[in-house]
Amino acid sequence: MRRRTRRWRGGALLTAAVAVSLAAGCTPGPGAPEDGRAPHPESSSSTRSGHPASVLAVKVDNVRAARPQIGLEAADVVYVEPVEGGLSRLMAVYATELPKSVGPVRSARESDLELLRQFDRPTLAFSGAQGKLLPLIDKAPLRAEPPGEKSDAYVRDADRPAPHNLYVRPGDLLSRPPGADALTTGYHYGEAPEGGRTVSSRTVRYPSASFAFTWSESRDRWLVGMDGDPARTAEGGRLAPATVVVQHVDVRESEFHDSRGNYSPYVETVGSGEAEVLRDGRVYDATWKRGAATDGTAFTARNGTPLNFAEGQVWVVFVDSTNSADKP
Repeated sequence: MRRRTRRWRGGALLTAAVAVSLAAGCTPGPGAPEDGRAPHPESSSSTRSGHPASVLAVKVDNVRAARPQIGLEAADVVYVEPVEGGLSRLMAVYATELPKSVGPVRSARESDLELLRQFDRPTLAFSGAQGKLLPLIDKAPLRAEPPGEKSDAYVRDADRPAPHNLYVRPGDLLSRPPGADALTTGYHYGEAPEGGRTVSSRTVRYPSASFAFTWSESRDRWLVGMDGDPARTAEGGRLAPATVVVQHVDVRESEFHDSRGNYSPYVETVGSGEAEVLRDGRVYDATWKRGAATDGTAFTARNGTPLNFAEGQVWVVFVDSTNSADKP
């Protein structure tokens, strides 16, 4: 398939959100199509048995109406991705723990397929996708698990507005966590490297979204802020990863666009580039390299040695390498 080479112009894609009203209770059932997109057909591999152990990836909404999200604190890795209108979406990856619920669940994007190739047949929970993208999801080496007529893994919360109220129950998709060995991300964990610079916070800005990571000595973690507000769990605690990666990548227009003609940004996660790794109250300049879609991503310090991450949750924030506003 020929790919477009046009750069993604996030600032030019600012659009007014279309309000959606849907009367729905907190009951099992299929998720409604979002943003005019067709839901994915029911997966032929919808049961929990007979599948090799691999990670669960969930596409999670990240607009104000979707917060606080549920289940993010249990993820091993959280990817932050740019989407239409300069907004962001999250992909939460679970291997060592399966929370009771995750969400709100939203739609998949083309670049998700490349990102997920690093795992061995991952399970992808999502709600809808652009119609022309669905055949690519069918062909991808993953187990697609959208809501459907026969699925009881999804519920809607009547106390939240649609479409920001669809949640998945991971235990209905996987019988047990696959374990740390399924996290074939290429990351190294261990003692902090030498060098680095002491920092108290790092802010990343998209055209219509922002993320702040503030170091907490008492918690030994980076406290997450989104759009100027503390990012909290459903119980009121703070989202707080041990390691934050700001990964500078090429972002171009996807082959696909929404009903208003806005092309989705495509995040190029295969290749190489610069990165900043935040751990232990310090920032380390690094380079990243992912040679093929089936490979994990290696992060290397300036002295050429692998750059260890701190033990615990990792957040990876993808930023456009051409946007100087995202550089410290």
